[in-house]
Amino acid sequence: MFIFRLFRLAILMMFAFVAGIFVERGHQMNLCDKSGGTWLRAGICGEK
Repeated sequence: MFIFRLFRLAILMMFAFVAGIFVERGHQMNLCDKSGGTWLRAGICGEK
């Protein structure tokens, strides 16, 4: 039973990490728009 809890913890931590990445990228996209830039596919803010 301990192994199941450990495995579940690892899966939940992985989901939380991926969700945090998406939230941060969304925040960076908003900042890029506010500064007048264009969000590029590579995940960086470029000039218009």
